[in-house]
Amino acid sequence: MYHNYIVGNQQPSVVTSAVHRPPSIHQKHMPLNRRRFLESAAVLGAGSLAAACHTDGATYSATIGNNPGEIPDVIKALKPMKDGVVPISEDERKDRIAKAQKLMNEQKIDAIFMEGTTSCFYYTGMRWGQSERTFGVVIPANGAICYVCPGFEEDRARELLKPVYGNEVRVWQEDESPYAVIAGIVKDRGQKYHRIGVEERVRFFIADGIRKAASGSEVVDARPITAGCRVIKSKAEIALMQRANDVTIAAYKAGLQTLREGMPQDELQRNIMAGFTALGFPGFVSVQFGKYTAIPHGSATPQKLKEGDVVMIDDGVQVEGYASDITRTVVFGKATARQTEVWTKELEAQTAAFKAIKIGAPCESVDAAARKVITDGGFGPGYKLPGLPHRTGHGIGLDGHEWTNFVKGNTTPIAVGMCFSDEPTIAVPGEFGIRLEDCVYVSEDGPHFFSKPSVAIDKPFAD
Repeated sequence: MYHNYIVGNQQPSVVTSAVHRPPSIHQKHMPLNRRRFLESAAVLGAGSLAAACHTDGATYSATIGNNPGEIPDVIKALKPMKDGVVPISEDERKDRIAKAQKLMNEQKIDAIFMEGTTSCFYYTGMRWGQSERTFGVVIPANGAICYVCPGFEEDRARELLKPVYGNEVRVWQEDESPYAVIAGIVKDRGQKYHRIGVEERVRFFIADGIRKAASGSEVVDARPITAGCRVIKSKAEIALMQRANDVTIAAYKAGLQTLREGMPQDELQRNIMAGFTALGFPGFVSVQFGKYTAIPHGSATPQKLKEGDVVMIDDGVQVEGYASDITRTVVFGKATARQTEVWTKELEAQTAAFKAIKIGAPCESVDAAARKVITDGGFGPGYKLPGLPHRTGHGIGLDGHEWTNFVKGNTTPIAVGMCFSDEPTIAVPGEFGIRLEDCVYVSEDGPHFFSKPSVAIDKPFAD
């Protein structure tokens, strides 16, 4: 449950997307969104890194004290996993632009405009971010792409853009309209349909400005183009996501070995994030203990670990921008019969969801399969608590949440190249929550997990 936020739940032909902002070119870590802000506020300054702890393989319990500021030996032992990572090639990005242009002509759209966010990176390999000054790129249905940039930022933009995809930059001065520049690019590339697509993360003031400046043209949703390209992952993209998942599992395995009585949640968080760094990639992890695991997006309340607590860790890393999203839930010490029963039911629901992933089937069928298991187990029904209060899964790729969702009402057919999370939750307010999350890619022979699912409450890793 990679923690960004989504607009809408379902559309049969136009799928939903995340709305978080990607990092600027100066940021090296994953974007901070509202949930991460709350988590960070809860954990910053509450504790320090733990020394290495020992687990007996059957229960997650440890009693060794910690040395403030010291990275545990089990984390120090991690080695970089960067060998063999192959970035997206220039040819693949060129093919993405060509596909976008093909879709534009099919959708009768003259051009699309996007800010310097994830879709810009997807097509051009460049990130810029968002500010009050309009920066972005126009991809026309015919002809070369063109960047739109504040005049005083042109040199910086030219440093960052990759000429192989197009090197034209049109600037606007502080007393000029960037929207007129965008409209001018579209006009110069040739207008056939008089429709300009705006990528979903373009802010309203920009979309409205384009509408006013492009007299005689309609401003429309560009999602049929951007989602039409990005929702289907190539083998190169899937390989990067596989590495991201492998790295996340390695850090989780090491991190869970550092559990100790009285551990603040930020100590485990820092241990795992130190593991990400040791393995060579930026990442983030959410950590919740005890009753707070029943709150699907966590709590801002500082927590300390005690015997018998449920422990939930969630999120992952980025490899060449591609995200992982894995949740593991264990018990510190010996699990109760109640915890084991709910954990086992959750695994059954996750398994049912996976089995329902069939090429051509509607996405909603996956949610229905998981929800039936949970409802038949005496939870719910629907989104009622205790039970499953959210959809069963979301798309994943360059954004932790993207097209499309496993949710009731989403009739989008499952297709080869789609990637999703499989993460039904059973939340029992006031007691605990159990979430098992592994992501899936769909190939010609059906679905495959990126990470091997948990085996048992005391065996969160299959190997």
